[in-house]
Amino acid sequence: MAENHAVLEMRSITKEFPGVRALDDVSLEVRAGEIHAICGENGAGKSTLMKVLSGVYPHGSYTGDIRFQGEVVEFKDIRSSEQAGIVIIHQELALIPELSVTENIFLGNEVRARVGIDWGTARQRATELLARVGLRASPDTLVKNLGVGQQQLVEIARALAKEVRLLILDEPTAALNEDDSEHLLDLLRGLRAKGLTCIMISHKLNEIEEIADSITIIRDGRTVETLDVRAGGIDEDRIIRGMVGRSLASRFPDHTPRVGETFFEVDGWTVEHPDVPGRLVCKQSTFHVRRGEIVGFAGIMGAGRTELARSIFGRSYGRYLSGTIRMDGKEIVVADVLAAIRHRIAYVSEDRKALGLNLLDTIQQTIVSANLPRVSSGPVIDHDRAYLAAEEYRRSLAIKSPSVRDGVATLSGGNQQKALLAKWMFTEPELLVLDEPTRGIDVGAKYEIYGLVQRLADQGKGVVVISSELPELIGLCDRIYTVFEGRVTGVVDRADATQEELMRLMTGAPAPAR
Repeated sequence: MAENHAVLEMRSITKEFPGVRALDDVSLEVRAGEIHAICGENGAGKSTLMKVLSGVYPHGSYTGDIRFQGEVVEFKDIRSSEQAGIVIIHQELALIPELSVTENIFLGNEVRARVGIDWGTARQRATELLARVGLRASPDTLVKNLGVGQQQLVEIARALAKEVRLLILDEPTAALNEDDSEHLLDLLRGLRAKGLTCIMISHKLNEIEEIADSITIIRDGRTVETLDVRAGGIDEDRIIRGMVGRSLASRFPDHTPRVGETFFEVDGWTVEHPDVPGRLVCKQSTFHVRRGEIVGFAGIMGAGRTELARSIFGRSYGRYLSGTIRMDGKEIVVADVLAAIRHRIAYVSEDRKALGLNLLDTIQQTIVSANLPRVSSGPVIDHDRAYLAAEEYRRSLAIKSPSVRDGVATLSGGNQQKALLAKWMFTEPELLVLDEPTRGIDVGAKYEIYGLVQRLADQGKGVVVISSELPELIGLCDRIYTVFEGRVTGVVDRADATQEELMRLMTGAPAPAR
């Protein structure tokens, strides 16, 4: 149970960037031993507030006061906040793939011997920390050989090694499957029981409702309210009302599908793993998409959904072995990404920062980058045309930025996702493949993206949606394919789709006896 006294107080925090006031007189109070959630739409200021707290934005770059454990603190950088016991785990994990678990846990916090590093003690302590977070892995394992959920646990072990008193987690379950998410939530409950205070930013409102003791809602850079979950009466609809300033009657816009003829077909698609000869990541996969149709793909993590999508999109993953693609009844060869774009196929990747965006580009450069001939006169880019095109998408997709000449790295996660969607919509695709399009996106932005997907389908385009959230697929898609161990194991019409039936097909379980 949380104690009564406040371990953290942030008062009247205001943070400005050129042309934008990201935080406007925000206040936050966190009590000792509780899990305190921070909710808000993308761009509301949640991550900015945590960067102020953790010293990413140093004292002097904002106005307002911070008191931690009863004392005024003025952090000049992350190291100074960590020395005080505040550790932040960002949504993009800060691990080095080529180093071992032990090396990552103690990086910058090395266990020193009289000369050099005491690796024996470091491995022993790493083993103890891994046991504490429930990760069954050797401390000598390279991080690149761990799954995303396991890497998240390494990050928490790393925080515990720094004698953390306040642990901040920014979207900790955004990239995790249901099992890994539940394990992480159980771990947080255990840490809370031992007195650790946590701040958690998440768009998964069901998880917030389940685990949080208190919830502070931020909207447009201002504190709206703080809710006491333990007092009861707090559910997802109540949280949403605070986030968006109104009730959402439905999580999905009303939509009447207008499905036409089949225009895109994949038959017998077989692809080998890029690094492991003989290991097939796609096995005789066959599916089709009709014009005006939204088609979903469901599967547990590692089932091969992304591998299938990327291999079709210009063979950008794995080694092609066999299979055909037909568009409007004619076989086409999509040997590279340029060929995919020429054939009006677009793919929005699940990892927007590693595979979708160049974070050094402006918003304008990002939006026009996949179809430069559209804004060029011969070999020369017409920057006025590029600006007008990018500005049109900024307005139509409600990308929150003063100017398309701003860097795409300055956008919040949800607005980066919109910029990535704009980039591929600018290629005028007939088939648009969206891989986890709402991962890390708030409920209001999700609603906007669902509406955008429906509008694209109403224009006669085919849209493929890959998602780990089964309610999302059921609420949005006209048909849903399931993938298990590289094979397409079934297809279910929306009217017949249930989470239980999809899960059965996703896990290769036999059909129930009739």
